[in-house]
Amino acid sequence: MNETPLPGLSRRTLFAGASGLALVALVGCSGDSESDAKPGPSPSSSAATDPNVTMVATSVVSSLQVFAEPDDLDAAGGEGAEQLVLNRADEASGDIVLLALDVGSAWLHVQLPVRPNGTTGYVRARDVRLSSHTFAMEIALADHELVVTEGGEEVMRTPVGVGTTDRPTPGGGYYIKELLQPPDPNGVYGPYAYGLSGYSNVLTEFAGGAGVIGVHGTNEPELVGTEVSSGCIRVANDQITALVEDIGLPLGTPVTIRA
Repeated sequence: MNETPLPGLSRRTLFAGASGLALVALVGCSGDSESDAKPGPSPSSSAATDPNVTMVATSVVSSLQVFAEPDDLDAAGGEGAEQLVLNRADEASGDIVLLALDVGSAWLHVQLPVRPNGTTGYVRARDVRLSSHTFAMEIALADHELVVTEGGEEVMRTPVGVGTTDRPTPGGGYYIKELLQPPDPNGVYGPYAYGLSGYSNVLTEFAGGAGVIGVHGTNEPELVGTEVSSGCIRVANDQITALVEDIGLPLGTPVTIRA
């Protein structure tokens, strides 16, 4: 049985796309400890020079304006010039989490959790808080393998199930945008599900959702290591539990999916 992709990860589409399955967003799992939180827009000197450090931006406003270029932030007072607006109310977790690609004194260049995959934009520095971590995830589709590193050192290597030929897992660079907990740990999503910033290239709309790609547990562990899903990454339940409870993989972790 092929599972449906994680459905849009909004309060409205979560329930429709999961056939009534309620996924509970977990808060406080983004690695934003008091020591990690950045009081200003500039990363520390070590974060700016260490290739293993990832900067994460979390919205502190309910509606986050995103601009196509830095100059647009001040155009017409910022009104009417935005590329799009992201709303915290649309997220199951109530947080808008973005991968910071570049940090300026007044703006941040960020990767966005929208179609098309890999879309970027600019947000005001005052509208977000910064945190940092050194985690990364890489998924090799041909090898059916997931590797997680911390500070460049491997902390997990595990087999995964991936998308089928007609509903493939899209390659590219993404990041973890939220962590969800299904009410039934033995269900189709297992005990935990990470929602990524990427979407299926085949399923533009499916079962009431937007075809968001996720990394989650499974109720069919015998199919891990095969092409079985509708685009999501299936991981054995003990491994996804270890990622959440033992390793503490934070939101904003960059995820590279390779063919």
